[in-house]
This record gives sequence, structure tokens and C-alpha cells, in this order.
Amino acid sequence: MIRFKPLLIGLCAFIAAVTLLFAAYVWSALHWSYSEGERAGTMQKFSNKGWICKTWEGELLMTTVPGAIPEKFAFSVRNDDVARQLLAAAGKHVVLSYAQHKGLPGSCFGDTEYFVERVQLTPQP
Repeated sequence: MIRFKPLLIGLCAFIAAVTLLFAAYVWSALHWSYSEGERAGTMQKFSNKGWICKTWEGELLMTTVPGAIPEKFAFSVRNDDVARQLLAAAGKHVVLSYAQHKGLPGSCFGDTEYFVERVQLTPQP
């Protein structure tokens, strides 16, 4: 039994190191953005979804020219205050300020890599 004690201690240290490295990676991916910007369009869909990890997910319809087929912009929201603003803006024209966070593991942080941080209602173009 004494021969296995150093092996067990080494295995526990390895597991702890891997766990800490993974936590540091997730923290950095959540706090440093790959890109930031704004998208304008009409709020089409916004819902709180997920089996275990509930996340706010939405779609914005963006049209460059009236009559053209709109492009969909899928996004996630982590802030409950922003989620309440978006719920009130369903069907309205908005400008969304977002940050893109690449490389987040799983869908517990959101289904997309675009996280809306601010909402601004605008008049219809």
C-alpha cells in the first residue's frame, strides 16, 4: 500500500492542475472578447432555454435594403437586466452592442459566441 501512495498523490496533483488550467481558460474566454460591435435590426425571437443550464437566446433580423431577404443574427445574453430590456423590445427595431467570445466550452454560457451587453431602441428606418 505504501508504494501506491506517491502515485495517488501525483494523480491528485495532476487532476488539480488540469482543473485549475481549465478554470483559468474559461475565465479568460469569458472576460476577454475576440471582437466587439453593434448590430441593428428587428427583434424576432427571444427566449430562455436549456435543459440544465438556462440561457437567454435571441435572433435579430437585419435588412440592408427594404424588400431584401433579412439576415439573422443569433445572440446570447448573460445579464438579466439586458434580458428584460430585450423581452420588452420584441418586434421593435433595436441596436445591440455585443462582444464575441470564441472558444467557450459547452452551451452553459450560451448557444452562440455573441453576447449582447447593451440594448438601444431606435425608430423604424
